[in-house]
Amino acid sequence: MNHSSQGRIPFGRPAIVGNEMEYIAQAIRNGTIAGGGPFMRRCEEWLENALAARRVLMTHSCTAALEMAAMLADVGPGDEVIMPSFTFSATATAFVLRGATPVFVDIDPATLNIDPALIEPAITERSKVVVPVHYAGLGCDMDPILDTARRKSLIVVEDAAQAHLSSYRGKPLGTLGDLGCLSFHETKNVISGEGGALIINNEALIERAEIIREKGTDRSRFFRGQVDKYTWQDIGSSYCPGEIVSAFLMAQLECADGICKRRREIYDMYRDLLAPLSMSGDIEIPSATGTDVNGHIFWILLESETVRSDLIQHLNRNDINAVFHYVPLHSAPAGRKYGRASGALSVTDDISSRLLRLPLYYKLSDREVHRVIDVIARFFGPKNR
Repeated sequence: MNHSSQGRIPFGRPAIVGNEMEYIAQAIRNGTIAGGGPFMRRCEEWLENALAARRVLMTHSCTAALEMAAMLADVGPGDEVIMPSFTFSATATAFVLRGATPVFVDIDPATLNIDPALIEPAITERSKVVVPVHYAGLGCDMDPILDTARRKSLIVVEDAAQAHLSSYRGKPLGTLGDLGCLSFHETKNVISGEGGALIINNEALIERAEIIREKGTDRSRFFRGQVDKYTWQDIGSSYCPGEIVSAFLMAQLECADGICKRRREIYDMYRDLLAPLSMSGDIEIPSATGTDVNGHIFWILLESETVRSDLIQHLNRNDINAVFHYVPLHSAPAGRKYGRASGALSVTDDISSRLLRLPLYYKLSDREVHRVIDVIARFFGPKNR
């Protein structure tokens, strides 16, 4: 039976949730649509309050925030940056651009996050930064990571691209390390098309971060009246988001709690309804519940890459789009060229070949979730065994 009459269920779908159009019109009427305007500052204040963060600087992408973090960490040729291989290329490219070498370590099969026990064996006299990536909005085990970083004098940059409004032991992700990076790309929970933020938790880095974001000038101090003219002070780039993007994001931030609440509900529905297939051994599902994550991604693990491929085709035939995720960075052409692996990374290789992400977006209905589950269940029915 084909479900085409019910419409296709995409993997994701961006949504207008509040005052987006009104705020965009307001930004245009304000007479400034470049970066650094009132909507950008409102977004920063909202995030500082919501996350209890010392300073938040909006950026035009999470990649830009990571690039700023690499500059603030002063990494350069010969320096090493420890990170998981199971992540997006931007985690690595931000540091490679400064001449540093990514050192890839394996993940914990239970969380799909960097394995804290494998960080210390990867440390050399060249190690300067560790980058925990909070996969699918689930926090890394930060206490041992922060302990290792303190003992070994490493800077901690949290890649919290997927983790806006998730927390670890009551603290928002992105606020535990020296620096944290958020994404508001249209694939995330709270969106602005493209967009990001740098969370600065180490006070000593705030002033330099403002200079780096403003093309290496002290323009921020000039606008605050702290200097009578602004000049070139340091390296930097053009990292501010424009006002139209910030206006859209501000409307989304106002609805952020509701967006994440709905996504957590969908995440928990998937967990509950897929439990029988998990207990029968057909699939593995996350152990985390919606109270532990922000409902960004719901993944399942299949028995093999072949089964995954067959299930993707089966879902497609039934008008449902489910997708796999990263090609591990250590096995990618640029990963082999610019980075190196610490250890075997066998968990990363195994997980990446079997993982499948199911449709999950704010306006996905309960009925559509049931339809996805029904199609998956029929794949594992007697005729498919």
